[in-house]
Amino acid sequence: MKLESLITTARANGASDLHLEPALPPAIRVRGTLRTAGDPLTGRELLEMAKELIGTDQWTHFLERRSADLSRTIQGVRCRINVLQTSRGVGFAIRLLSSFQATLEKLNLHPDLRRHVSHQNGLIIVSGPTGSGKSSTMAALIQEINVSEPRHIVTIESPIEYSFRPRVSYIRQREVGRDTPSFEQGLLDALREDPDVLMVGEMREPETMRLTLNASETGHLVLTTVHSSTCVEALQRIVSAFSSEIQSGVRAQLADCLVAVICQRLRFRPDLKIRLPECEILVPSHSVKNHIRNGEFFKIISALETGAEHGMWTYQRYQTWMENKKNWYIPAETETAEAEPTETAPVAPLPRPVAGKGPEAPSTPQKPNTAPLKTSGPIEIEPVEGGLEELLKKLE
Repeated sequence: MKLESLITTARANGASDLHLEPALPPAIRVRGTLRTAGDPLTGRELLEMAKELIGTDQWTHFLERRSADLSRTIQGVRCRINVLQTSRGVGFAIRLLSSFQATLEKLNLHPDLRRHVSHQNGLIIVSGPTGSGKSSTMAALIQEINVSEPRHIVTIESPIEYSFRPRVSYIRQREVGRDTPSFEQGLLDALREDPDVLMVGEMREPETMRLTLNASETGHLVLTTVHSSTCVEALQRIVSAFSSEIQSGVRAQLADCLVAVICQRLRFRPDLKIRLPECEILVPSHSVKNHIRNGEFFKIISALETGAEHGMWTYQRYQTWMENKKNWYIPAETETAEAEPTETAPVAPLPRPVAGKGPEAPSTPQKPNTAPLKTSGPIEIEPVEGGLEELLKKLE
């Protein structure tokens, strides 16, 4: 079975994620629930898919790292793909992204979020647990700038998930591993590229956080994501990533440059048959800034609850707004994103990149399988001895 067919079938079933593993059936996540479906895939099939997807130029790097992050448009669906070695061989974890151009309206987000990107400098943090739609929300915020203001936008992502077509703004997108060796190098480069807006895919390492904070202090509007379940936790994560000796300085930086913290989670609405984002929004009022400087994060919770006049939203207030909202945007099954510019000739690979784009092998057009998947029960299989090395020997 081809990867194109699996993606088409997953999209037809409304899946947000697709997982592939040798000797196991495909697993899809629909409305937050994971279920196995279809027939088991062999290690040989998945290995061939991985080779075709990664390409011969980058295959050596995959064997060294035993993982690769990349993005592709497959059967008209933009996908974020992680290829990884497991105890059974080569597996895939694929996120199926929205088939339409992300905007605040189409994501059913509160229009009040639009005012945060009107700032000329500062830091906007989009947080939430894994799979809560952080990347989509950040893409929607970038699109709001793109259609309204002539700004120079530079994105640093791993990998690129949403491709933007420049409208009013001038947009450059760089992928870690293909266009720049790391987030740190991409940020250092960006400061010499005359940007107005920077989008940093994710802050993981202290050095990335330091450079991101510095960029937001030097006249740039910076958007980034952090994994957390609340706004306060997002701020604590950033501060605690640094050594205790410099945390007071980091708190002062954070208090001075913060524009907003947007924390979101997804909730399924049975009446609409879609998942909707619920948000908690923290705006740095004078009291919030003082709490951040003093490290009194527990006091921010009460400031958030009483800060409606400053544009703050608790989950409870946001739920009340959602209950009163009537005109929800429900994407049609046949809706597709606007055509994006086709990719140019491949760029020479960087030394030891995190992920890369290799030449994609032509595939024979197949009739997409849109029939509903047959759900199977749980399957328990012991790991294959030898893993990837043993599978490669069998194929030689």
